[in-house]
Amino acid sequence: MSNHRAYLSVYSKLLFKAVILVCVVWALLASHCAISGTVGYPSVSSADLDTLQQQGAYLVRAGNCMGCHTAKGGKPFAGGRRITTSFGVFVTPNITPHETTGIGNWSETDFWLALHEGKSRDGRLLYPSFPYTEYTKVTRRDANTIFAYLQSLPAVDQINPPHEIPFPYNFRPLLYIWRALYFKAGEYVPDPSQSVEWNQGAYLVQGLGHCNACHTQRNILGANAEDALAGGQIMGMNWYAPSLLSHIEAGSSDWSVNEIVELLSTGITGRAVASGPMATVIRQSLQYLSKEDLQAIAVYLQSISDDKKNYASVTVPSVSMEANDNLMSGKQLYQTYCQECHGSSGEGEPGIYPRLAGNRSVTMTSPLNTIRSILDGGYPAVTEENPRPYGMPPFQQILHDKEIAFLVSFIRNAWGNSANRVTEYDVERSRSIGIE
Repeated sequence: MSNHRAYLSVYSKLLFKAVILVCVVWALLASHCAISGTVGYPSVSSADLDTLQQQGAYLVRAGNCMGCHTAKGGKPFAGGRRITTSFGVFVTPNITPHETTGIGNWSETDFWLALHEGKSRDGRLLYPSFPYTEYTKVTRRDANTIFAYLQSLPAVDQINPPHEIPFPYNFRPLLYIWRALYFKAGEYVPDPSQSVEWNQGAYLVQGLGHCNACHTQRNILGANAEDALAGGQIMGMNWYAPSLLSHIEAGSSDWSVNEIVELLSTGITGRAVASGPMATVIRQSLQYLSKEDLQAIAVYLQSISDDKKNYASVTVPSVSMEANDNLMSGKQLYQTYCQECHGSSGEGEPGIYPRLAGNRSVTMTSPLNTIRSILDGGYPAVTEENPRPYGMPPFQQILHDKEIAFLVSFIRNAWGNSANRVTEYDVERSRSIGIE
């Protein structure tokens, strides 16, 4: 037994040394690779400063930089927000122009390398919790403009705590391997077969808007596991970002461009209501985009969605007697807690309370968003065009997990809806918290 343990110990040490050697080789190779777009690019710092900073403020809104780089109750852009993932807790950095605790000593090129290459000023590789995998598509000119705005902000002297990442994920050289497998730097390249408007929409969705960071399933290493924008659970959060490609989730091929623009700018239309993290994105970012940019995004999203006729009707296994009893219990709960607002037939109130009958968000394969809405309440985005939206109170202090499972199962199978039933376990495992 002791020889066996000794063998395992030696084997483990050799394996660890081999991993380190591989990482060192990758580091040496990376250090000799030319960095695209960083040499000979004309600086825009000579442009009119006020105009430049206004443009930068707009782009920062488009990228929702404040959303992550501001802690709850904290100073804007001073960082300190904790993002919990399966790899540990990441703490966002201070990006105000403070010379020691922020990015006051950074240059345009330093900032460009962070966005385009995922590298800090001192050459350290950044963790992909910072979505440089999407920001790499941002043009150098836009990156410089964003940097000019950030440098105009009040400098905040705030030292944020370090990440809380366990071994082996805290061993940064492993990022060289991850990047070799999953990351390719490169600005967005316009598609000459598409219109200028379509390309602008694609640039915003794929790059600065980093929609793929949420709307794509991740593998066990945190990289994209499926096609871009095909939907997936948001890393570190118990919310599901629906597919923007599939008509049975959030595809928009049968929506008009104006309907898509209305949802992105107000958070609510006669056909859908944005809630959860998407409502936050609309409140903090999308409502401030120009009509032209929102229309470009809508044109692009509409073009990548499949068509309703590509899907056969969804069939759900027959309901057992026990399940039927559970659905009846769910119906009673609905009549008690939900019917007053959402209607006896799930018809809702247009522009006020969302329709549940025929609602794709309710019948998606993943019931996560419906569960979270009942647990936490539903709060549409507060926007200029919808400054006082109607909200739904949380029920997690009123209903038990089993009752929530009955209620969600009923909603997913009433008024012509058809979807799999929800279990008490589904509700229980949806309670963990991601972003703090």
